[in-house]
Amino acid sequence: MAGALAGLRVLDLATFVAAPFCCTLLAEFGAEVIKVEQPGRGDDLRRLGTPARDGLSWWWLSEARNKKSISCNLRAPEGQALVRRLVAQTDVLAENFRPGTLERWGLGWEDLRAVNPRLAMVRISAFGQTGPYRERPGFGRIAAAMGGLSYLSGYPDRAPVPPGTPTVPDYLAGVMGALGALIALRHREATGEGQVVDVGLYEPMLRMLDELIPVHGATGRVRERIGSGTEYVVPHNHYRARDARWIAIACTNDRMFERLAGAMGRPDLAVAFPTMAERLRRRDELDGLVQEWVGTADAADVLARLDRAEVPCGPVASVRDLFEDPHVRARGNIVEWPSPLGGLLAMAGVVPRLSATPGVVETLGPLEVGAHNEEIYAGRLGLGRDELAQLRARGVI
Repeated sequence: MAGALAGLRVLDLATFVAAPFCCTLLAEFGAEVIKVEQPGRGDDLRRLGTPARDGLSWWWLSEARNKKSISCNLRAPEGQALVRRLVAQTDVLAENFRPGTLERWGLGWEDLRAVNPRLAMVRISAFGQTGPYRERPGFGRIAAAMGGLSYLSGYPDRAPVPPGTPTVPDYLAGVMGALGALIALRHREATGEGQVVDVGLYEPMLRMLDELIPVHGATGRVRERIGSGTEYVVPHNHYRARDARWIAIACTNDRMFERLAGAMGRPDLAVAFPTMAERLRRRDELDGLVQEWVGTADAADVLARLDRAEVPCGPVASVRDLFEDPHVRARGNIVEWPSPLGGLLAMAGVVPRLSATPGVVETLGPLEVGAHNEEIYAGRLGLGRDELAQLRARGVI
């Protein structure tokens, strides 16, 4: 079955995670993605994280899946000319250089739209294409910090921490970039014109701050760190079971709390803490009572009791727990693919799930930089083998 995005051509000029992840999402649903890498060295993601072998990471094999690799020196005029020729046949281009870099190479928006006015150009940078910070470098940790999320993460008497892995902002920016690309393509259907999708790495963080911005705008209040609890609901926290495993419980209204009190064998708590306002006022006391109850049994037993009472709950899962979880397996959240290095490579499955045109993993990240040079440069652009050899000798590809 053809993917929903079959026939869509995407040029991935980016490195590391954010903009490349945008392209990976499109590739999983059928788009042809050509990954442009620096000759010889390739994308830095090839060496980031735990190595599968020298110069090749497990991360690259997973996140560069479904892509074709070509090598091209974007700093060389001949390389820039090759990119412009490819852009003429491209629907979406994604990049994450500092603003102004592609313009200096003759590959900025005005240059590329002159070649292909129907192009959707996804530009993901640390702070976006405009504003006083536009030329600053940045990675996910900086984005989480300056997007307001790290300030909230952790305990009040300790340093702020990044929200999970430092790459969460990169992945979310990639999702926003993919969404923007699809919106731009819908606009193109109606008008025939392409456009720029501009995402600052910090912006998805800022966009997901729930009520912080309207509350501060209206009242001036600044939310501070409170650890693993939740600002506006209690009990809504992590609790440690007798076997030292942590579980999450989330009671967001009175009915859920009544069910929790029943599961605890303490229906009197629903009377003692009748409203959310009262539960918030006595947060430490109530969290202590829940923790005392959770701590009397192993996590599996506590979770079973909560499930029977229909209280929202779940284990605080390590990656090992994810591999063992029957629901994760049943949903295909972890998939395995034959690894070119031998055995099977486990990786995150495709999200979202579509009933008629589901996304698929067809290939892992290309082992060699420029593995598809001949297919793309010869097959797509019509270059001869002698021309390819000359370009390779001059360090262009």
